[in-house]
Amino acid sequence: MNRINKLFSSNKNNLLSIYFCAGDPCLDNTANVIDTLQRNGVDMVEIGIPFSDPMADGIVIQNAATRALKNGMSLRLLFEQLTNIRESVSIPLLLMGYLNPIMQFGFERFCEKCKACGIDGVIIPDLPFKDYQEKYRAIAESYDVKIIMLITPETSDERIHEIDNNTDGFIYMVSSAATTGAQSNFDELKLDYFRRINNMNLRNPRMVGFGISNHATFKSACEYSRGAIIGSKFVNLLNEVQNPEKAITLLLKAINE
Repeated sequence: MNRINKLFSSNKNNLLSIYFCAGDPCLDNTANVIDTLQRNGVDMVEIGIPFSDPMADGIVIQNAATRALKNGMSLRLLFEQLTNIRESVSIPLLLMGYLNPIMQFGFERFCEKCKACGIDGVIIPDLPFKDYQEKYRAIAESYDVKIIMLITPETSDERIHEIDNNTDGFIYMVSSAATTGAQSNFDELKLDYFRRINNMNLRNPRMVGFGISNHATFKSACEYSRGAIIGSKFVNLLNEVQNPEKAITLLLKAINE
């Protein structure tokens, strides 16, 4: 069973997934960050593929991607860094990146490399669902790589059901149509969106991402889904303290108090 499916088939709630950008703040720190996150109880990790035009991301992750590219990170190097990651890491791992560098690498070659080093799923924010269905789904499924689709408050019920019926793993529930970035709380409009999706009785589990940085936002996300995805807050902390152990300790304190 794919590790993503195995995680969500458990009875565990309040799941925590952490995003970081490979190559930031240090080029060779990828495996260490992943190991540290697992050791501190993180349930799932999203490894960002740096890109020069990350359209869905706010300034924190944009800057992280810029630093990573300047450090020399590339998709080829990232796969090299992940070659032996499954010798020490058992939690689900996903890559998150934009279509351009993946297509330059070659989509089937990309999926082959994911399977070889134990990547369970991929999030591609700018991959249209229609293109996924027609061009990429069969390839990804042949390598047991889950393509995780995103929904937003603007996504129609019809499209949400279509995504739910044609994907596997989990649905990435974006908290707002804005770019990524920490927020102090979720307003009533966002909570109404969470409730609407929660009442749709979808087949796939959901994780809420974008804007989660403290106890209030983490609690709200977990109330209406299986858990939360945190990116910008952790990326900020990691860049500030330059130490993954200190960064995740500070983050866990922020969301639990």
